[in-house]
This record gives sequence, structure tokens and C-alpha cells, in this order.
Amino acid sequence: MLKSKTFLKKTRAGGVMKIVREHYLRDDIGCGAPGCAACGRAHEGPVLEPQPLDPASSLCPRPHYLLPDTNVLLHQILSVWRPGTWASVASSLRPPGSLETYVEQAQGENANDRNDRAIRVAAKWYNEHFKKMSAENQLQVIFITNDRQNKEKAIEEGIPAFTCEEYIKSLTANPELIDRLACLSEEGNEIESGKIIFSEHLPLSKLQQGIKSGTYLQGTFRASRENYLEAAVWVHGDTEENKEVMLQGLKNLNRAIHEDIVAVELLPKNQWVAPSSVVLHDEGQNEDDVEKEEERVHILKTAVNEKMLKPTGRVVGIIKRSWRPYCGMLSKSDIKESRRHLFTPADKRIPRIRIETRQASILEGRRIIVAVDGWPRNSRYPNGHFVKNLGEVGDKETETEVLLLEHDVPHQPFSQAVLSFLPKMPWSITEKDMKNREDLRHLCVCSVDPPGCTDIDDALHCRELENGNLEVGVHIADVSHFIRPGNALDQESARRGTTVYLCEKRIDMVPELLSSNLCSLRCNVDRLAFSCIWEMNHSAEILKTRFTKSAINSKASLTYAEAQMRIDSATMNDDITTSLRELNKLAKILKKGRIEKGALTLSSPEVRFHMDSETHDPIDLQTKELRETNSMVEEFMLLANISVAKKIHEEFSEHALLRKHPAPPPSNYEILVKAAKSKNLEIKTDTAKSLADSLDQADSPTFPYLNTLLRILATRCMMQAVYFCSGMDNDFHHYGLASPIYTHFTSPIRRYADIIVHRLLSVAIEADCTYPELTDKQKLADLCKNLNFRHKMAQYAQRASVAFHTQLFFKSKGIVSEEAYILLVRKNAIVVLIPKYGLEGTVFFEEKDKPKPRLTYDDEIPSLKIEDTVFHIFDKVRVKIMLDSSNLQHQKIRMSLVEPQIPGINIPADTSNMDTYEPKRKKKQQLEK
Repeated sequence: MLKSKTFLKKTRAGGVMKIVREHYLRDDIGCGAPGCAACGRAHEGPVLEPQPLDPASSLCPRPHYLLPDTNVLLHQILSVWRPGTWASVASSLRPPGSLETYVEQAQGENANDRNDRAIRVAAKWYNEHFKKMSAENQLQVIFITNDRQNKEKAIEEGIPAFTCEEYIKSLTANPELIDRLACLSEEGNEIESGKIIFSEHLPLSKLQQGIKSGTYLQGTFRASRENYLEAAVWVHGDTEENKEVMLQGLKNLNRAIHEDIVAVELLPKNQWVAPSSVVLHDEGQNEDDVEKEEERVHILKTAVNEKMLKPTGRVVGIIKRSWRPYCGMLSKSDIKESRRHLFTPADKRIPRIRIETRQASILEGRRIIVAVDGWPRNSRYPNGHFVKNLGEVGDKETETEVLLLEHDVPHQPFSQAVLSFLPKMPWSITEKDMKNREDLRHLCVCSVDPPGCTDIDDALHCRELENGNLEVGVHIADVSHFIRPGNALDQESARRGTTVYLCEKRIDMVPELLSSNLCSLRCNVDRLAFSCIWEMNHSAEILKTRFTKSAINSKASLTYAEAQMRIDSATMNDDITTSLRELNKLAKILKKGRIEKGALTLSSPEVRFHMDSETHDPIDLQTKELRETNSMVEEFMLLANISVAKKIHEEFSEHALLRKHPAPPPSNYEILVKAAKSKNLEIKTDTAKSLADSLDQADSPTFPYLNTLLRILATRCMMQAVYFCSGMDNDFHHYGLASPIYTHFTSPIRRYADIIVHRLLSVAIEADCTYPELTDKQKLADLCKNLNFRHKMAQYAQRASVAFHTQLFFKSKGIVSEEAYILLVRKNAIVVLIPKYGLEGTVFFEEKDKPKPRLTYDDEIPSLKIEDTVFHIFDKVRVKIMLDSSNLQHQKIRMSLVEPQIPGINIPADTSNMDTYEPKRKKKQQLEK
């Protein structure tokens, strides 16, 4: 049956447009209840759950289905679900195109009332329909709504209807479910007789007017990890790149939460501040002592020159909340029998959340998930509700789950829909696979990777040609052959974006059959590849470049150490070793050429854990050793990425997926320049070349580690490299590599960006056909946005995993004392690096309930004077390292000063109950500056 509606609409140009909307209504749609004899028709598409709810409910004793209204669905259920779940909910509801349940909007009826009526009609239809079932099988549909009028109308129409709270409280067998109810409104959950703390948020209409007129600025709220009273707002669409507005103090933060989209009002220039050098964490249980916390704002203010002041403002309204479920721990109330407690999120950028629960004694010491419901003006903290118990704090599986959830890493097992697109086993290369593909299985190809690597996505070869030149090939796993555009496997790979490497496990971007088998270029098996082949002379000058789909058979899978041993061996001269030696010679020439052009060689301490084979606990921790072969592989991967970038940009000037590394703003280098100056060294930062040259020349015969420290500090000054669509940007330059164009081609097993680049290159060399999304600029830009986010989260998750395993290591090791170097000085602390472990930590000089030492901070040098001892960046100190478990939520590696000796600061180790050692005390001395 066809129903149509016609109406007129005025266009922007002043014309009139006639719009006709047609609804095709069907009378053959089943109810969705499995095995419904009353329906008498086969069900199409999604059906209801095979087993209806049959809980011990004092209100609904019969088996039943629940039909929530829209607001309940959004507020009570979707508030704790990840994005993307809405589609699965919507697909399970009865289609609006059913003849029996279609509802037209009545005259004078608003859209919301029409929607409520439509849901009631559906509920009534179901209950009438289920009456046709036999008495013993009869089902019921219960309507759940928190809207008083909607509920009253439903009851008048004979529909069993309850509020969400009424229904949950009726589940006598599950009393704990009441804890999971979301608060209905901010106002309804304000603290009794609580006074107003925060200013009111302006309505969206006023915010939009203010942003349009320039009165307010719109941006993303970024809370500080180090200081809970400080944040920045990254302004959207500003002409100045990365313009940010500083916020200091609770009242100026005005209930914004990390990643919210907010509107800010700039304060007068005489109220502008500089980023604070104080490390300040919210540790107080007294949740409403706001005046005291506002006093702490004065601690943040440092005497600075005007150049360091930043535009400062206050939040006047929230444009879009970015709340998500948060992992953390319950901070149980000291009040006996209290049901109101504070929840402390694992992410220090998120404020504590007030929840009500009857399970405090059970949840104490556990990792839990909590959702935010609202933040009233008279509450120091937002309100929320308990969602899920994850497990005991400190348990490896629980902590891994927490860090994956906190960094939004998709880690659920691959669905059957995804796995259905994998090739059937046993698999082998067929004649069809060899179409548009070269057979290179005769070449002496080998791979060089870290020990234990199973996802081998690159291999190399080098051989001499008849004309005396060299043929060098980089062969990359042809993942795009197995993952075709648009199917479920492709969509899931795009969503995950990258493989995430944790200390003990790997979260694959693609299923294991591909990542560790069919796409892994293991030795002595035939594999499909995408090859980039150059003809070079012995001076590493490229004479010709070609790209081809290929089939290869790797002759060896080597570790970096094994490859290095072959290169260094005086007796080995087989084809693989000869190839590696030639590749190593060329790589050195290529690296020298890159550095001469201004490519940066930076440094970042990476650690490797040695695990106990039975307990899987870390038993040793050391910095990773880098060999020539690491650099050899890196050089050819870089060269392949640059060559492919040029090719795809030539063919797709508007649609190439590229990677750029923006040059840092001059202000980023301030700390590096000041630190070098304190050691009588000059670092020039006007170009990447001058920075690279300065770093090469910054050396001290008496302090050999100084250059490494400078490079580590220089790494902190860098911007994040990002993916982008060539048609949406003009600046392609990669600052760190000193390359005018760059992309990612060499790791398609673990990066989705490389799969897109493979598809673009396939079309460019006519080895595959294109598809609409591949040449859609906007879709490519959206994809890049997700890839950049996933890449960043993967890095953070990896660091969190290292931090957790470092804690496990020091938990078993007790207290140790090690040499360290100061990386940064703060107003009340120093940040140190311990080279032996590649470990970074903070030494605080102000502790609760202890006399405060005399501290003098100088931002210009920079230095921190404690009593009579002055500390500069790069000074050598000795610190004591131990695991501080006093705060279960944020167990951390705690460092305290051992040397130099400062009365009242150095804390001797208590060896009475710890198997550890403390070095002999030395006379107070000023260490090497």
C-alpha cells in the first residue's frame, strides 16, 4: 500500500519547491517472535531474541519483551554503549513500514508526541497479536518510559507501562541492577542544600550567536594530566595554527570534561596566565571544599615575562559532550552505611564522579566502569552510575582490559561476518592469482625482523645486473589481495586502523589467518607481494623505479642480530649474506644523503621486558639495542614509502593518501634551546637542517650521554605526524625525514593506511580496478581522521602497557638506587630519566603533612633551587626507585632523591621489611652541571 504526503518548501533563493514523500506500507511483516504460530509467515531480516525475558519481576510475572521509548533508550542504555551500537538496536525494532503500526503525524502534533504515540501503537499491536498465542506460550510486551504523560496515556490505552526505575526495582533476584540506573536529570541529583559553585552554561542558541559574532570561541577541551586545575581549549577553524586558550581554576573550567566541544570567553589581557610548572593532582576526599581549591590557583601562577602569557579564558557553555564509559576505582566513603561514593577514573584528565551504589564493599579494590549522567551547578563533581565490574586491581588480565578500554582499542574477537571473508584453507597461489602479477619466486629474498615476529610484512633482495648496476627490491605483503573494498573484513580493518602491540600480547588489525600466515612473508613458502624495484648504481643513485604485483618465496626469515652476524662474518659468502652486505652498504649511503638534506636523527628510550616463561611476569628490564641492520631495513622502507608517494600523487593528485610531519612552532623549542644554553651549547631551530647540524655538533667529551639527552628532548618538541588526503591540504612536507612527500606502504598487515595506498598504487599500475570511495576526497579525509586517532591511541596503549609491566618488575625487585639525568625541572619537582631502564619519573619535593623545603624556580635558565642546592636540566643525580602502592587506583613508580644530599629531602630506605639495598651516603656535593 502506498501513502504519500505533499507539501511546499521555500528555498534559500526565494523560490517554492514542491516535495512529495511516499511511504510504502506492507502487510506481510512478521512480529519477529521466533516460532510465532499466530503470525503464520516467514520472518524477514532481524527477529526478536529467541528467549523473551523471564526474570523474577514482581510487576511482570509472565515472560515478556521490553519496549523502551526513545529517551530511555538514549539515556539509560546508549549512555554506556560504544558508538555504532545504535544501528544494532534500531535494526531489531519492528519496521515503521508495517501497515498495522504506521502512524501519521496528526495536525497540531509535534514530532516528539507523534514518536511517543507510534511506540505506544507498536506496544499495543504486539500485545493484541500475542493474545492469539496459546495460553502456555503467551508473551507480553512491557512499555518502559520515564515520561509521566506518556506512561499515563499508555495505561489508559491498556498497555502495561512502567518507569525504568519501577521495572528495575521489581527485579527481586537482581537488586544490584538499581546501581546501573542513569540519573534522570542534573537538577534531580543535586546535593541537598548545596550552594551554587559554577556559573550556568549558556543555551546552544546563544553560544552559536556568540561564536558567529566572535564573542566566544569554539574548541576542544583538553584537560591537563599533570594539573587538575588547568586545561587548554584548542580553537577550531582559527587562522593561526594550533591556537589554544588557557584555562585555570575550577570555576573557569566550569564542568567541562576532557574532549568536550566547548565555547570559551577570553578574559581581559591583564588576567592572562602562562602554563603552570606545578604538578597538582586531585587527592582530596572533601569533595566540596571548592574555596580551598580556588586558593590553590595562586600556587599555579609563576612570575613570568609577558611573552610567556597565553590567551586565557573561561568556559561559558558546552556545545557537545564527549562522555564515554570510564574505567577506574571506587573511593569508598568514610561515612558508615553511606550509599554515595566517589569514583576515581584511571585517566587523570577525568574528574572524580559521584555515584550511588549498595555494593561498595564488593566493588572496593576492583576496577569498575562508570558512566557520567550529568554535572549539577552545585556539585564539585559530576554524577554518574555504575556500569560493570571488570576485576581485581593489579590482575594482569583486568589491567590489560582497562588500558584497552581507556584507549578505545577495538579488541573483541573478530565476528563470524568478518571471518566469513577469509580464504578457505588449504590455500595456495592459483593461475587466477597470477593475473597482472610477476613471478619473482626465483629471487634471493629474505626478511629481517625483531625476534619472535610472526606478522612479517616486508622482505628485501639485492642482486647485480649484467650492466654492473644493482637491482634492489622491497617486497611487501599483498594484503589488499585478500581484503576487498567494502566487505565486513575491510570495514572492521578500517575501524581498527592499526595493530596494537602490548608487552604481552598483540591486538591484530586483521585476523590471525592473514596476519601470521597467508600475508606473513615467512621463509620457504610462496606468498603474494607488492614489489617496489629500483635499478641503482653503487653510489645508491636511483636510475629506474618500477612497481609490480608479485609472487615471492623468501629464502630466510632473520632477526636483526642474525642478519648482523652474517654481514660481519668473515666466512659466510652465500647469496643471502652477499645480498645483505650490499644492502647495508647502500643503506649507509642513503642515510648519509638524507641527513645531509636535513633529516633528523632523534632518540627515544625504548625498553624490552624479559618475561618468566611460566608466570609471564617481567624478570628483567633493559633498553633495546639497535644494530646496523635496524637502520638498513629502515632506510629501504623509507625509500619505498617516498617512491610510492610520488607515484600515487602523480596518478591521483586529489585523492592520494599521504603522511606529513608539520614543522613545530618556534615556541616548542624553547625548553630545548634553554637546556642546551645551560650547558654552553647553541641549538639552532630555524630549519630542520640547522637543527640536525646543531644536534650533531652538540657534544661534550666529559659528558658523552649529553647528546642522547638533547635528542630525547628534541623528540618531545616535535609535532605528531598525520595522514591526510592530498586534495584537502597544500603542505605535504615531512619535517623529520626532510622529504617533500611521504606515505605509508610497507606495513599493510598492521596499518590500514597502507592497504589504501596499495589500492591506489594497484590502480595506478593497472593491476586492479578502482571503486567510488577510493576517489572521494571527503571520505578519504574522514578515514584519515579515524586512522590518526587510532594510531595515537595505539601509542598511548603501548606506553600504558610498558608502565604497568614496569610496575610489576619493581614490585618484585623492591627498592633500587640508580643513576639518572634531569630531563625537565618543574616548580615543585624534577623529571628524571634512568638510562639503565629507559625509565622516566618525577621526583617531588613537597609532600603532604611534611615541612615544605625552600624552593626557588627559575624558568629562564631553567633551574630549581632546593634549600642551597641548584638543579639544572641534564644534571646527573641518583634516585631511589620503588613501587608506591599506597594509592591502588594509581599505583606508580615513585622516585626520591638519594644524591646529592639535601637535609630534610633525602629519605633513607627502610630496609627492615624490604629485601633491597641503599648505597653508602656521600658528602653533600654539587653534581656535574
